[in-house]
Amino acid sequence: MSRYDVLIVGAGHAGAQAAIALRQNKFAGSIALLGDEPELPYERPPLSKEYLAGDKPFERLLIRNAAFWEERDVALLPGRSVVRVDPTAHSITTAEGEGIGYGTLIWATGGKPRRLACAGSDLTGVHTVRTRADVDRMIAELPEVRRVAVIGGGYIGLEAAAVLAKLGRAVTVLEAQDRVLARVAGAPLSRFFEEEHRAHGVEIRLGVAVDIIEGEDRVTGVRLADGEVLPAEMAIVGIGIDPAVAPLLDAGAAGGNGVLVDAQCRTSLPDVFAVGDCALHANRFAGDRSIRLESVQNANDQATVAAKTILGIDAAYDAVPWFWSNQYDLRLQTVGISTGHDATVVRGDPASRSFSVIYLRDGRVIALDCVNATKDYVQGRKLVLEGASIDPALLADAATLLKDLA
Repeated sequence: MSRYDVLIVGAGHAGAQAAIALRQNKFAGSIALLGDEPELPYERPPLSKEYLAGDKPFERLLIRNAAFWEERDVALLPGRSVVRVDPTAHSITTAEGEGIGYGTLIWATGGKPRRLACAGSDLTGVHTVRTRADVDRMIAELPEVRRVAVIGGGYIGLEAAAVLAKLGRAVTVLEAQDRVLARVAGAPLSRFFEEEHRAHGVEIRLGVAVDIIEGEDRVTGVRLADGEVLPAEMAIVGIGIDPAVAPLLDAGAAGGNGVLVDAQCRTSLPDVFAVGDCALHANRFAGDRSIRLESVQNANDQATVAAKTILGIDAAYDAVPWFWSNQYDLRLQTVGISTGHDATVVRGDPASRSFSVIYLRDGRVIALDCVNATKDYVQGRKLVLEGASIDPALLADAATLLKDLA
């Protein structure tokens, strides 16, 4: 059995950053980075945007090139998935039966896309957007596709819809709730993006449920719960992810919707850390609730905290969450977490396609969604950090700089 001082399971943003941070902080032991894809570690956010559009080749998605990992003596173990963790023996077992020992384990597996539970969900032409292989399959099929059904009106679905509309496909977005982005944004932002997509020829269907994906060998349409059938040669499913933590939970780690970690990203298992999308952690920007954050910021910051903790350097995760999304020529930048807000302030005119939505809870600023408004995004961060209490009329006045209100 091979053994490493630090074994990192998951080769996305969080896993790659954990390896980078260990070496940056002078860790001299052996490191292995194990991933279930055959690729070098790469960025996932561009998959539903520039990569799908053909604007960015895969080589430009790499977090670092092969020489970087070799120079830093990080062993790459691609094409492997872990099915068992033995916290007593300090070892893992892969699906192929390979055993690997560790001194410290960092779990950075992210999650797997949720699948539709209905008939036809496994037909050719039904896709999720999580890996390079997912998007490569979509790209290969596109020449034969005229109509696309996007199931789920979250960021992944809307980003893919924007790209495919620009590529000339007839796109319909199907959202079960009464507005898009309902889980992550307030109504003003939802309505703005609905209108933007409609202006680009995308049909938005709200409050609809999918009954069956129709077709024999490949998808031919989507039947809704009311019996209507929407013809489609491709269906894209973007209904969230399930954290990939089963081996840790089976080994006795505390958790459920993710694996529970403390402020240093330690799990309840000895010498086992968890970082990134799969890490369930108390977050003061979410009212001290335990949440998972699916973002590059969270992946990088938690990975750095874990690496420093392993090296005995004082560190705790307490970063302001931030996110972004590109759709058409719109750049949305979000700081903070709007969940639980009880008031919103629209700053600027959405018709100008440059504005911000500011979220308040108990009169304090908890988050901002900024559309083509980078200055608000940068200056609003301090308001979120401080939980600033500011007159909504002042927040709404776009002529007043947010930095002058901090």
